[in-house]
Amino acid sequence: MTKPRPKTLLAMGRAVAKRLVTDDVRERLVAVADIDPDLVIDDFADPAVAEVLAGAEVLYTSWWCPPITHDVLDKAPGLRAVVHAAGSVKHHITEACWQRGILVSSAAAANAEPVAEYTLASILFANKRVLDIARLYREHRAPLELDVRFPGFGNYRRTVGIVGASRIGRRVIELLRPFELDVLVADPYLTDDLGVPHVELDELFERCDVISLHAPSLPETRHLVDAGRLARMRDGATLINTARGALVDQDALIAELARGRLYAVIDVTEPDLLPADSPLYDLPNVLLTPHIAGSLGGELPRIAHLAVDELARYAQGVPFLHGVEAEELARSA
Repeated sequence: MTKPRPKTLLAMGRAVAKRLVTDDVRERLVAVADIDPDLVIDDFADPAVAEVLAGAEVLYTSWWCPPITHDVLDKAPGLRAVVHAAGSVKHHITEACWQRGILVSSAAAANAEPVAEYTLASILFANKRVLDIARLYREHRAPLELDVRFPGFGNYRRTVGIVGASRIGRRVIELLRPFELDVLVADPYLTDDLGVPHVELDELFERCDVISLHAPSLPETRHLVDAGRLARMRDGATLINTARGALVDQDALIAELARGRLYAVIDVTEPDLLPADSPLYDLPNVLLTPHIAGSLGGELPRIAHLAVDELARYAQGVPFLHGVEAEELARSA
């Protein structure tokens, strides 16, 4: 007897759904689940969604999904699983979900790929001093004495530090393997061998030409990169942050950058949108981007399809490949 397709609802921001649920994603969703891909829930308290919520077995979620609280679960007594087409589930998966045994999956593995790619490009460009050289060339429009201005620049045998052996941190280490770089990793919870030296955090800050942050934002990691650790960095070293703004003491970083001693590639800040007068917009030794490292544009279907794969596994009665457990969240993004 064929198992019925699970009754599934889209729960996310409406603008997100327009970008995420492309024609091919829509076709696959309809094939594996009993779903109306035109119905998008962005407010569980809306009386208009009460009936469909009551019959839901799975929520296919993404960014801006409201929290799934006890009240929401009371309205959805048949809910058994949440498949998240994005990274972290901390924003909508509550303690109530774990208490009721809701199965949870995340597409964080797919979202890690563009972040790791952005990081790789940033590392290679930082060591090559690409942005500085491009700026000087544009200004002078003449030959430049590059070895005088940037002694030893380039990627051969430079030392790169990865802070956090997270999914993204591990993927960055993999992407760096073809290059003749020396890679170090620092993570107090790391127990397996990643094929690169595992060092203490302070030592990593002292030894590296480029340091890339991939740790979760937790109370104990707030301002992990403080004035003391920034002071340990080599003159001319680069700090890359694609993780969370709270990991860095931003005022201390700005002070170092204003002195011209360090470089930075910053994709995340605190607050997320900096005030218009922030020095980070104008400092020449800073590449500042508005949280673009993760999945955007043409990269969104990757996470949508991974989530559909997980939904298909659930429909077949097979365990998730990318399941999330409650205990993991204490040390993850």
